[in-house]
Amino acid sequence: MKIAALGIDVGSTTVKMVGVDEAGNMVWHYLEQADPRVEDQVDRFLQRVQADAGDISDVPLVATGYGRNLVHQARKKVTEITCHAKGVYRQLGHGGTLVDVGGQDSKVIIIGPQGQVVDFTMNDKCAAGTGRFLENTAGRLRVALNDMGRVALSSPEEVTISSTCTVFAESEIISMIAHGVQVEPILKGLHRSLVKRIVAMIRSVGLVPPLMLSGGVVKNPAIRAMIEEETGEKVLLPEYPQLMGAYGAALIALKLRGK
Repeated sequence: MKIAALGIDVGSTTVKMVGVDEAGNMVWHYLEQADPRVEDQVDRFLQRVQADAGDISDVPLVATGYGRNLVHQARKKVTEITCHAKGVYRQLGHGGTLVDVGGQDSKVIIIGPQGQVVDFTMNDKCAAGTGRFLENTAGRLRVALNDMGRVALSSPEEVTISSTCTVFAESEIISMIAHGVQVEPILKGLHRSLVKRIVAMIRSVGLVPPLMLSGGVVKNPAIRAMIEEETGEKVLLPEYPQLMGAYGAALIALKLRGK
């Protein structure tokens, strides 16, 4: 395995690194839960790729994600908007509307026919349209985070979660539990509330088909199903939705070779 360039996405929930060959194909990747000691974690990632692929001293690295400025080994730091657009465009081969649902923020990016970012909006001040909205209640409802989507879809009924704030929504859920409401319809309503926030963002920039998804949260089947239901559009996913930011960063790093 010959790695020609590396990209790292230092997110709020996970850190991802991708290696590409000279043709830009993803040939190596690694993911861990985010560590508060970012510099130490980046060192571990670089040691791991070196153990797997050999000498990387001349391999350019580009960093993205909220912690990108702490990656001192990076040749360049690039925004998540640019990196996700580049990674998804390379994987799916066309433009459209990309929804990236992360742990702490969500983004809607309009990608042009040549892969350029045409427009975007993001939700970075409130957790209600992000994975944190689900994570905060997973423990309270005693449902594993990876099972939440499946359990939500199993319910023929759903309750309305009226609060758009994560903190107030949790209080609303506690009250429902106290009144004997079952977990399954609560979970379905919780997913619906999150998806409605995302769809409002999509409509704010204008949906340009096809509708594409990235980020770790979109592996949740209820999120995918409800986005399709609310928009009337079939959603497309790249092979590794959680790695698209790091992959786009690696593709940018590839262009730095020889410079």
